[in-house]
Amino acid sequence: MSDLSYPVFDCDNHYYEALDAFTRHVPAEMQSRCVQWVDMDGRKHHLVGGKLTHAVKNPTWDPIALPGAMYEYFRGNPDGKNPFEMMSKRERLPDYYMDPDARLKKMDEQGLEAMWLFPTLGVLYEELLKNDTEAVKTLFRAFNRWVDEDWGVAYKNRIFGAPYITLADREFAIEELEWALGRGARVVVMRPSAVWNEDGAMSPTNEYFDPFWARVNEAGITVVVHAGDSGYSANGYAQDGFSADIGKSAGDYGPNVKGFSIERAAYDWLITMAYGRMFERFPNLRIASVENGSEFLGDMFRKLDQAKNRMPGYFKEDPSDNFREHVWINPFWEDDTGEVVQHMGADRVIFGSDWPHIEGMPQPLDYLKDVAQFDDATKQKIMRDNTRTLNELRPA
Repeated sequence: MSDLSYPVFDCDNHYYEALDAFTRHVPAEMQSRCVQWVDMDGRKHHLVGGKLTHAVKNPTWDPIALPGAMYEYFRGNPDGKNPFEMMSKRERLPDYYMDPDARLKKMDEQGLEAMWLFPTLGVLYEELLKNDTEAVKTLFRAFNRWVDEDWGVAYKNRIFGAPYITLADREFAIEELEWALGRGARVVVMRPSAVWNEDGAMSPTNEYFDPFWARVNEAGITVVVHAGDSGYSANGYAQDGFSADIGKSAGDYGPNVKGFSIERAAYDWLITMAYGRMFERFPNLRIASVENGSEFLGDMFRKLDQAKNRMPGYFKEDPSDNFREHVWINPFWEDDTGEVVQHMGADRVIFGSDWPHIEGMPQPLDYLKDVAQFDDATKQKIMRDNTRTLNELRPA
């Protein structure tokens, strides 16, 4: 599939959740507060916290849209196609979206050495339950047990299913982290968002959460902050909700400011980590930003430099340099990878295909055209070695 002499490490692959992924380990008495199935208009849908969600049109996944169906759209749509046409083709659900052994065979075909594996719906449901902390805890403890059973956190040392961590309850977060470490996890994942519970929102850099970050620091496990539903408002410019107003038909499809929500959420979370001096306080912390884009980096570094100059003495270390030491960036594949390398350095850029989602690559190694300008050593860092390094625990 390529002229590479080595298989690559994909930092952004996804499974499609099994029908019982959100129910298998949830006690019956809690299911009405977590996730339930409902039949409506001939389709199955999820109720999340008792409310109908349309995060995806078909959460059974069968049939499923093709990987990379929107590839040309994100490339600028050179043929001027209607995006609804791009998403119209479906296939029966392949076994490698649900089964790790079938996925390993697919990985061999695709030239993948290993991959980090993330949820599809699982990164969307904390927002919908954020005012019911017990439901959040119940659902994601159960969800993590499903991930471990169906995929494994380090299956055959090639498929690394990431347990989902919520900070909605500090002690619970520590317990889940300890469980993940005990199972052999190499990465954990959380959404880029303030921390919500019944009392409102807190910054993840608040000293209240220091015991959690201290344990991350001690264990040396990589924390992935991955795109999801971060609860961002369109402030009246569009209908709020992660998938609201995407367009029910070709006639009402159009751009709006919600298209910036993923990058806004990541920018806010990452710069807050820097403003909170988290990398000074926890010098062994490693953060990987996955599927959040990268175009905010130039503006972010300007703001970090401004903060350093305006508040002399606040930072003990240069915040921009510190950020570059502790954060790894997975650009959107349509971003300018050369620009990201200029901002971060080649050691801090990681390849992710978002396979098999419609907005990802048709095949993971289609990404090679986006790193063609680099020399072989730089290309190998981005395509394999940097994620390999992050995938190994680095105890303090």
